[in-house]
Amino acid sequence: MMKFSEKDIIAALSTVQDPDLHKDLVTLNMITDVKIGTDKVSFTVVLTTPACPLKEKIRKDCVEAVRKVIGEDLELDITMSSTVTSSRDKAPVLTGVKNIIAIASGKGGVGKSTVTANLAVALAQMGAKVGLIDADIYGPSIPVMFNCEHEQPDVKVVNGKNIIQPLEQYGVKLLSIGFLTPPDSPVVWRGPMASSALKQFMTDAEWGELDYLFIDLPPGTSDIHLTLVQTVPVTGAIIVTTPQKVAIADATKGLAMFKQPQINVPVLGIVENMAYFTPEEMPDNKYFIFGKDGGKNLSEKYDVPLLGQIPLVQSIRESGDSGLPAVMKEGITSTAFKDLAEAMARQVAIRNASFAETKKVEIKV
Repeated sequence: MMKFSEKDIIAALSTVQDPDLHKDLVTLNMITDVKIGTDKVSFTVVLTTPACPLKEKIRKDCVEAVRKVIGEDLELDITMSSTVTSSRDKAPVLTGVKNIIAIASGKGGVGKSTVTANLAVALAQMGAKVGLIDADIYGPSIPVMFNCEHEQPDVKVVNGKNIIQPLEQYGVKLLSIGFLTPPDSPVVWRGPMASSALKQFMTDAEWGELDYLFIDLPPGTSDIHLTLVQTVPVTGAIIVTTPQKVAIADATKGLAMFKQPQINVPVLGIVENMAYFTPEEMPDNKYFIFGKDGGKNLSEKYDVPLLGQIPLVQSIRESGDSGLPAVMKEGITSTAFKDLAEAMARQVAIRNASFAETKKVEIKV
């Protein structure tokens, strides 16, 4: 006869803390399906994201806690699953999307779209449901980076209204103005037309259920940015920069925009792209050709996380041109982008557990 019960197992697991959220797994409702058999004890740990970088630590802590109760003889079967958290429970727009992540930069040429594409694919590889809106209306590059620049999304009529069906590539749902215009034709629109296109991508498209929807914003701080925060409550923003002083100066303005009281979108962190040059055949060699630690210093100055430092490697450019994101290939760049995805998912989980829903901006600016 067993000398312990289901309550004893739950009590043991209540001593295991989530390292990020600083609460125990039972209080966080992360423990389900506790079962005691004649020769086995089993339960499920529901993580806050499939990209959880602390998965193995949590599993190890659970084993240690439960073994103190059941001993070493019984089999212990732990299932690690995940349900991505959200702060958008009553969202009127994009109702099936748990988290909307804005990817911004102060200036062009810092690799914002490259970071967005690889971040989206990395999370999809880890099992998350991911979408990406290319909001850089005047310079859309996502179609090329996903090797689908000659494709067009379908449109279906729902209740008399035309609804766009996003394309899907590498497990990521995609929409871009580049799918709707010839590749060699410029988009010559005034600001309100560009803003209207972004709004249509959010309100008149069938995105379905998504864990993360990335918005690849144009450089700077424009009416596109304001349209985004006035249309939907944004979970958080990521600022992409390169290390040199001129890029940092512009990135600071982008960061400050989201922190303005009337906008008040949490900044999840900073990505320092092209942090150093590394020859692929000599990965231990680092050459800081654009300066060193600019993004790191910016993150420390504004007390926001440094999510990652992405090296400048020739294969990243080649992957972008060929339409096969670098994260899909083995190597130092793949590792860097996967680490970035885990760091971002971690910050989203912390943000959702610690702060209230971001409010949609109502003021006219």
